[in-house]
Amino acid sequence: MHEKLTDLKKEYDALIAKGDFLADAKKIKKLTPFVEAFDKLLSAESDLKAARELDLPDEIEKAKAVIEQTNEQLKILMIPKDDRDDSNVIVEIRPAAGGEEAALFAAALLRMYNLYAASIGFKVEMDYCNESEIGGVKEASFTIIGDGAFARFKFESGVHRVQRVPDTETQGRIHTSTCTVAVLPEATTVDFKIDEKDLKIDTYRASGAGGQHVNRTESAIRITHLPTGMVVTCQDGRSQLKNREKAMLILQTKLADHYQSQADAKYAATRKTQVGTGDRSERIRTYNFPQGRITDHRINFTAHNLPQFMNGDLDDLIDALILADTQSKLEGL
Repeated sequence: MHEKLTDLKKEYDALIAKGDFLADAKKIKKLTPFVEAFDKLLSAESDLKAARELDLPDEIEKAKAVIEQTNEQLKILMIPKDDRDDSNVIVEIRPAAGGEEAALFAAALLRMYNLYAASIGFKVEMDYCNESEIGGVKEASFTIIGDGAFARFKFESGVHRVQRVPDTETQGRIHTSTCTVAVLPEATTVDFKIDEKDLKIDTYRASGAGGQHVNRTESAIRITHLPTGMVVTCQDGRSQLKNREKAMLILQTKLADHYQSQADAKYAATRKTQVGTGDRSERIRTYNFPQGRITDHRINFTAHNLPQFMNGDLDDLIDALILADTQSKLEGL
């Protein structure tokens, strides 16, 4: 590790000596935590050597503690950063098993993510929402905008299972339903070009919430990518042009995820992180309403604060998922 850190420090010193801080700001920002921690480590190692020569037990233990703490900090810094972590995210929610009860649960998940995003200062833009007659959600797509959105939401991809007594259940029986959640980092740059000949673009009148305007104009856009069969829809804006631009961005995001998933298939087959593969066929969590319990099956996390959780209090679980992922990556270093 010392050799690699020495090389990083040389690179940092060369950039500082160059003096072009504006051009090199991104590199300098990236290297600064490594250099600061490495300087701290070298200083502590020097202190330890001096304390041993002078036979100062208290100072020896103090220096050892700093070295151990700094080494752990450096290990975490050495974990390869997911370049997508700072991205905005596009979230898609769909009912799976359970009919109307699953659609109602999808609506509850949509509300939960909106509340959580707002609580941490992120902005939410609804791209598409197909509502059922009794307030459920047949399908929803929305964008969460904020620095680090993907880092906070990426572990939500998967199958979410709910156990509760539906309002329509007359005999008090508990029903089990599921929804799928997909979390995709919003595409910023893509290394492939979408050929217009591969697209089928339809316009139609938007439905659902949004006032009278959405029912009078054909502003909603549906784009089908013919080679993959992928379909995206956007009906949030009143402008057909803006809806088309947003639909194209969502399509780019989904195609980027599609191709990235293919590239990751071999990697996923050989190594599964502690928090799971992120595959959307994987059951990740159970929401048990009769017992007020939330259980994440990937890290054996259980809490009995389901009402608060459904009101957007997700931080404890998300922090636990991030910690488990970090520990798994540390073990792999």
